[in-house]
Amino acid sequence: MTQHQVEQSYARGQTDKPLIEQTIGDYFDTIVARHPDAEALVSLHQQRRYTYRELQAEVNRLASALLGAGLATGDRVAIWSHNNVEWVLMQLATARLGLILVNINPAYRVAELEYALNKVGCKALVSMARFKTSDYLSMIRELAPELAGAAPGDLHCARLPDLRTVVWIDEPGAGAEEAGMLRFSALLAHGQADDARVRAVAAGVQPCQAINIQFTSGTTGFPKGATLTHRNILNNGFFVGEAMKLTDRDRLCIPVPLYHCFGMVLGNLASLTHGACIVYPSSGFEPLAVLQAVQDERCTVLHGVPTMFIAELDHPRFAEFDLSTLRTGIMAGSPCPVEVMKRVVGDMHMSEVTIAYGMTETSPVSCQSGTDTPLAMRVSTVGMVRDHLEVQIVDPDTGAVTARNQPGELCTRGYSVMQGYWGDEAQTREAIDADGWMHTGDLATMNEEGYVNIVGRIKDMVIRGGENIYPREIEEFLYRHPAVQDVQVVGVPDTKYGEELCAWIVVKPGQSLTEEGVRKFCEGQIAYHKVPRYIRFVEEFPMTITGKIQKFKIRDLMKQELGVQEAKTA
Repeated sequence: MTQHQVEQSYARGQTDKPLIEQTIGDYFDTIVARHPDAEALVSLHQQRRYTYRELQAEVNRLASALLGAGLATGDRVAIWSHNNVEWVLMQLATARLGLILVNINPAYRVAELEYALNKVGCKALVSMARFKTSDYLSMIRELAPELAGAAPGDLHCARLPDLRTVVWIDEPGAGAEEAGMLRFSALLAHGQADDARVRAVAAGVQPCQAINIQFTSGTTGFPKGATLTHRNILNNGFFVGEAMKLTDRDRLCIPVPLYHCFGMVLGNLASLTHGACIVYPSSGFEPLAVLQAVQDERCTVLHGVPTMFIAELDHPRFAEFDLSTLRTGIMAGSPCPVEVMKRVVGDMHMSEVTIAYGMTETSPVSCQSGTDTPLAMRVSTVGMVRDHLEVQIVDPDTGAVTARNQPGELCTRGYSVMQGYWGDEAQTREAIDADGWMHTGDLATMNEEGYVNIVGRIKDMVIRGGENIYPREIEEFLYRHPAVQDVQVVGVPDTKYGEELCAWIVVKPGQSLTEEGVRKFCEGQIAYHKVPRYIRFVEEFPMTITGKIQKFKIRDLMKQELGVQEAKTA
């Protein structure tokens, strides 16, 4: 690095350990060969355990079954589920065959599911049946009533023209058959663990092939499919695990969702690339289940967003559990309050907990603190650039790299940058410039030591409980209401979730609308965390002389009305 670069907000990660130039399937096989009888996966809520050898056999069996179902390399296969054994089997089996796994957020509802499946042309959908008040199979039938008369694997649906197969994740003792759908257990039973076809197909899969699509809302407000390769996520999982000093003696408790990179990359792949054991405490996050799992399974690593750690620390039974085996983990998703970090280190024994920053489009981690990073730096920064990556901070207007400690847009370059947005070349070019830099949209600074601090965001993204929400997506949905003339959505600071959504609505002349009516309109159509908490009916929006809506004024007025202050951003 030149002296000029040292003075600028630019940093390059270490390169002493080489990048992995294998597919996920091939690398997994090397780990199995090293640790065949070590425990690889524990799903406590399903009461299931697998050694590495047993997990490999099930992965190969599922891969064989997927080939038997007519799926071929490059086909898109969606999974709509919370955390379970089936999820990780799908992750590894699709990777082995070069199928592209499409992550569907379990909070999605009918309109969002339809958009996602059609956007990338999913040929198959694997779904959990139900969870709490969510009936996933009913929502699928709402979209595809043709299932009632279809043979499994032969669906022809007007609203989902590419979809041919729907598989539902059944549990022991599950009830009656679902017309037109195939049980996951039945699908798995059709496979052979030693199927020569699987080996033949896997031999032709290359590390730079697409392996995963994750939906992330862009500045246009419409979900975009960030397309990631084996090389992207396998290496990110490995090097994030290296930052936590993972070994085959570690046991990683994963309460974060697998449909995010946090769960499937920083959790599953970080573990599997180091011969560690994955522990799922429950299907969805339950603080008591996490505490029980850490104690009973002697977990050494725990992941979570700050609100998860707060829920665990504040649980009335917290003091009953022995968490002394914990050592490290990742806290990410939103800024970490100083007092929370102190309690995690002290009360949960996580002296080596790390902070990570990234985005889906960068697989996800670009910056991470180390196990020995001073506490003050862990709560005031997002660490330093990771191995084999570059980060720089540029002036959003000129593109010039800023001086140290001067804010600008954080950009990332290296192996982790996505292949692109599926079917959106223009938006891909907008996000990734001609020199390969991914423009994050986040405002950041870099100090003299290379620590990066996120200080804001260029666009008006709202972060609620670790979920990134773009107001435009919600605005576009609310515009569909026949009584809505115009709508603007902003985020309002909230001490519990980071931010809450607020919608200002102009009602069409002669029409009437209530807050309850707006919420009813959203119910079952968009994810619950996207439904505005605050709804106000107004005559007009604050605007500039040229007619541009001033969202910051809406936000400021709501802050005054609610008596809230801006949360400090780490």
